[in-house]
Amino acid sequence: MAHTPAGSDDPTRGLVLLCAVALGAGVAIGFVGGAFRWCLRLADRWRLDLLDWADRAPGPAWLVPVAVTAVGAASAAVIAQRMPLAAGSGIQHVEATARGESAPPTLPLVPAKFVGGLLAIGGGLVLGREGPTVHMGAAIGAEAGRRARLGTDDVRLTQSAIAGAGLAVAFNAPVGGALFAFEEVTHTFRLRIVVPTLLAVAVAVACSRLVLGDHPDFDVRPGAAPAIAWLPMFAVFGLLTGLLGVAYNRLVIGFLDLAAAAGRVPPAVRAAMIGALIGCLLIADPRAAGGGDTLTQEIVGGGTLLLPAVLTLLLVRFVAGPLSYAAGTPGGLFAPLLAVGALWGVLYTRLADAVLPADLAALTVPMAVVGMAAFFGATVRAPLTGIVLVIEMTATAELTVPMAAATAMAVLVAQLAGAAPIYDSLRDRMIRGMRPGAP
Repeated sequence: MAHTPAGSDDPTRGLVLLCAVALGAGVAIGFVGGAFRWCLRLADRWRLDLLDWADRAPGPAWLVPVAVTAVGAASAAVIAQRMPLAAGSGIQHVEATARGESAPPTLPLVPAKFVGGLLAIGGGLVLGREGPTVHMGAAIGAEAGRRARLGTDDVRLTQSAIAGAGLAVAFNAPVGGALFAFEEVTHTFRLRIVVPTLLAVAVAVACSRLVLGDHPDFDVRPGAAPAIAWLPMFAVFGLLTGLLGVAYNRLVIGFLDLAAAAGRVPPAVRAAMIGALIGCLLIADPRAAGGGDTLTQEIVGGGTLLLPAVLTLLLVRFVAGPLSYAAGTPGGLFAPLLAVGALWGVLYTRLADAVLPADLAALTVPMAVVGMAAFFGATVRAPLTGIVLVIEMTATAELTVPMAAATAMAVLVAQLAGAAPIYDSLRDRMIRGMRPGAP
């Protein structure tokens, strides 16, 4: 006798069942994602303590942090080799599943992403926590849908909804997480996806705050909103940011192509080599590697960085992020994007200050915050998600107008340049790799 999916005969009952599944799965990703973030914070403190010890210890003590980063990356790559879906961000797989191009993830992906992400990101690679958290949410949502005996389409829907809850937990941004599910994953605002996603996001963030506390990710230095007269300056900034986003996406794909071309090198060895290089960057300046939250906080908190330091950190992190992603370990792209966008905003303001007959020092922090959203929009091509995420992460609504202008211009330039959004490119690579005979 054929199995009839639960709720398939009654749309209202089906929506209620979806909401019930979303609530349960939202609680799960709230605590799992909260624990993941808590462990990463602990790993960050340990890494900084280790770097401080290596700086004070005699002899070649600097080799110890380098070795730790290399071993962490290699160990994470081994986990990804045993479970290939664990490699990289995982957001491209969530999107492919939502489109029916791939099967939903299974529950064993959760420990693989958790442990692998902790080893790679906690070890210092320039990767983001959001990729593993989103993918873990998708796996939990899909498993909850299967256990509730939902139909295939509804299982995909629950994985998409809980993936959005995962992003909300990763950045403590409930509305941004929900918009991510609508704008980036499903490309729809249908009631059947909106209501379960909002419920999942609400309970997930509430549960994660029990673990992490309730406060924005970044404490932004207070200041008056930029005058409307400066809006053209933000628009020009957005135009240039669009070009920067195109270059960043191409660099990500370029490093992945180089890694694929080095097929004879075992993945763990390749990851260890990349990890050792990132470890050397950590020794030179701890701000040059890692997820980038500390650096972003320093910038938006009003810290003063000399122009040479801004330029160096921007160039280093612009390359180190794509290079770290090519290591093939669990880890995302979002968080490093925010640090690059903030640095780019500072650099743009300093250069404009040297050219224009006006004191632009007061625009440094606003431009950094706007740069976070605009660079996200240029690379991911999800402008609403980027704007709302940054507003929630920084608790700054007064920058909405310049943020909207700059992000719109960045997305427009990236589109006109003919560059695909980064997750479209990564999804295409993943689908090609699944075909028979693919290398």
